[in-house]
Amino acid sequence: MPDITVREYDPAPGLGRHQALDPRSLAYRRPYTGETLRVVEWAPKIPVLNQQDLTTQGIRTSIMFDGVDDVDALGSCTANAATAALSVLLSADACAKAGLDTTDAVAAERFAIQLYADATTADEWLDHTWPADDCGSSGLGVAKALHRRGLIDQYGHATTAEELCALLQTGPVLMGMPWHDAFFTPVSSTALLDEIPNWDKSTVAGGHEVLITALESVAEIEGDISYKHTVLRCQNSWGQAFGDRGSFRLSLDLYAQLRDQIDLIQPRLDTRNR
Repeated sequence: MPDITVREYDPAPGLGRHQALDPRSLAYRRPYTGETLRVVEWAPKIPVLNQQDLTTQGIRTSIMFDGVDDVDALGSCTANAATAALSVLLSADACAKAGLDTTDAVAAERFAIQLYADATTADEWLDHTWPADDCGSSGLGVAKALHRRGLIDQYGHATTAEELCALLQTGPVLMGMPWHDAFFTPVSSTALLDEIPNWDKSTVAGGHEVLITALESVAEIEGDISYKHTVLRCQNSWGQAFGDRGSFRLSLDLYAQLRDQIDLIQPRLDTRNR
């Protein structure tokens, strides 16, 4: 097994991301070379997913997998974010061919749960896998799972705010991040996570994976990106009731403050296979 650096978080229903950093991934970075950064948005074709309230949605894991009890929530955030990303990369017909129903949130959530099982297997450093255990997974693991299924050609990485903004010019980006208790309650549906008072003093509830779908605003000061005034929008996987119809916002400044616990991965697809 390669020398992967792992930071594990306690899996919790609705959370469940671990940080896994493979030094070989640095070869797949796309360095920022000063190109113009523009406001951009990527719209998933699937409805906002919900990895919570599974039984209420009619999702029974006991039917999906042998020897598994029904659960109300899973730590499948990496797979939920990756499923939303996949729905951007693939056409509706290609999604259907892959088994992803873009018209039905429940069917798409089942797809994500199956992908979660694959991601836990791809995370070779994990001691457990789903469906035996709700053990969580990593952005790296779910990217590997998509690649092994032949749904993406490759995946790239960013390690700086500028590289992240450059990646967003070409597609959505998976972001694994520490989720503070304060983040569960945004100030308003459209407010930035930054605006939550004393968020940095609240406990880290666990690791979480989201999909960055938009670079909503880009600000520069004397030719440099203004982190405080450049805004990202992220799609969550807790249903439309969270935040702004399932999404939330943060500044590049907040990203920079959390950077040592964040990883950024962009699934990529050759246009011939779309």
